[in-house]
Amino acid sequence: MSEVASRNDKPTEPHKSWKKINEERKALKRQRKQDKALKELQKAQETEADKEAAKAKSLEKSKPNPSTVSIAVPGSILENAQSAELRAYVAGQIARAACIFRVNEVIVFDDVGVATARETKRSYEQDTEGSGTGTVRSSSLQLARILQYLECPQYLRKYFFPLHKDLKYSGLLNPLDTPHHLRQQSKFRYREGVVCDKQAKEGQSYANVGLLNDVLIDKAIQPGVRVTVKMEPTSEGSRKQRASLVSPDEPRRETGVYWGYQVRIAHSLSEIFTKSSYAGGYDLTVGTSDRGANVQQVPSKSLSYNHLLIVFGGLQGLEEALANDDKLTVDDPELLFDHYVNVLPKQGSRTIRTEEALLIAMAALQDKLQPQADDVETDLSDLLPRSEDTGVTMTRDVLVSKKKKRKAEDKTEAPDEPPVKPAKVSLPTNPFCERVAEKEATMEQEEFEVVSAAAPTATSATSNAEDLSRFD
Repeated sequence: MSEVASRNDKPTEPHKSWKKINEERKALKRQRKQDKALKELQKAQETEADKEAAKAKSLEKSKPNPSTVSIAVPGSILENAQSAELRAYVAGQIARAACIFRVNEVIVFDDVGVATARETKRSYEQDTEGSGTGTVRSSSLQLARILQYLECPQYLRKYFFPLHKDLKYSGLLNPLDTPHHLRQQSKFRYREGVVCDKQAKEGQSYANVGLLNDVLIDKAIQPGVRVTVKMEPTSEGSRKQRASLVSPDEPRRETGVYWGYQVRIAHSLSEIFTKSSYAGGYDLTVGTSDRGANVQQVPSKSLSYNHLLIVFGGLQGLEEALANDDKLTVDDPELLFDHYVNVLPKQGSRTIRTEEALLIAMAALQDKLQPQADDVETDLSDLLPRSEDTGVTMTRDVLVSKKKKRKAEDKTEAPDEPPVKPAKVSLPTNPFCERVAEKEATMEQEEFEVVSAAAPTATSATSNAEDLSRFD
C-alpha cells in the first residue's frame, strides 16, 4: 500500500491536446531550420574569408610578369606575293618566326595609308557606314587572321574560325607546334579552352579544353569565349574534372612555358606606339633599316627592357610608312626609336624580304637584349608533348619491330613454294608481229646474249622472204 501511495503522490502532468503537440513540433522544426541556415551562412562566410586570405597570400607570393617582346610587321608584304598560296605561306613564315623567338605580341600595321590606297586603287575596304575612318586593308586583315588561326590550338579552331577565303590555303602552312598546343594525353596543368553552351550550376560553366569530356570551371562565363584554365587534381569520389579560370599570363609567369602570342592591328605607324597593350607602353623601341647603325657595334646585354618593341618595314622601308602617316610630323624615322639598327650590314642582295629580316634581326639581337624579368626555368619535358609526339605514344623502334613481326607471321603462314610461271596464251597470227616474236624467242633461248646484226641466220632470211611474199 505504501508503494501505491508513493506512486499516487507524484504530480501528474496536465493532458496536452493534439493541436498543441503539433504546434510544438512545428516550432521545433522551424528552430532546427533556422539553426541549419545560420550554420550554412557561417560556413559560407568562413570559406569566402579563407578564399580571400588565400588570394591575398597568392598575390603576395606571385611572381612578377616576365618581360615581353613585341614585333610590328606591315600588312603590305602580302601584296607583293604572286598568288594566294604564296600570300598564305608568307604569313605562315611570320608566325613560325614569332614562335621560334618567343614573341608575345605581333602587331600588323598599315604602312600605305588611306589616301594612298584610294589613289592607287589597291585593296581598300570601307566600314559599314561607308566612311574611311577605322578601315582595315584586306592585306593587313588577312595577315592578322592567318596569324590568329595558326596560334589557336587545333581543337579550338572550329569554334573561332569559320570558313573564309583568307584561310583557304591555311592547310598548306607549317604548324607552329607551340607548348600550349597540347595533345589529349598531355598532363600539363594549364590548358586553353572554349566555354560550352551546356547547362551547369549557378556560378559555374563547362569548357572544352581538348579532353574527352568537358571540364567544370568555377566561373559563369558567356558561351563561345576562349579561356585559360588550371586543371585541378582529380578526386576519387567525383566523376567530373574540375578547373579554375586563370589569366593567360599565368602559365608563362608560373612555369616559364611560352604560351603563344597576341595579334593587334594598327591603322598607321603612329598607332603602334599610342595604342599599346601594356599600361606603361613600350620602354624600349628598335627600328630596323638598311640605313641604320651596325647592329654588331651594339654592346652585348646592353639593351635592358621590360616591354620591347621591334618594328620592321615593308617594300619601301619605314621611310615610306612615315611619309604616309599624317599624325607624325618628323621626317627621319630614326627619331621615332631608341635604336635604329641595320641587322645585316654586308648583304649580298639589294633587298631583304620582311619575313627574312625578321629571322635575321631576332637572331642578331638575341645577344644584345637583357630582360628585366626573365622567364622561370623549369623542367617540364615529361608533361609537355615533344616534337616527335603525334598523339600516339609509339617510338620508331616499336614500329620497326611490328613490321618485322608481321613479315615473320606472313612467312610462317605461307610456306615457300616455287614461283608458278603464267601459262602462255596462244593468240592469232599477226604478220606484223612475227619478227618481234621470233626475236624474243631467240633472246630467251640464248639467255639475253647479244647477237651481231651483220651475221643474220638462214631462218630469218627465209622468214623475211615469206613476209615479203605476202604483200605481192
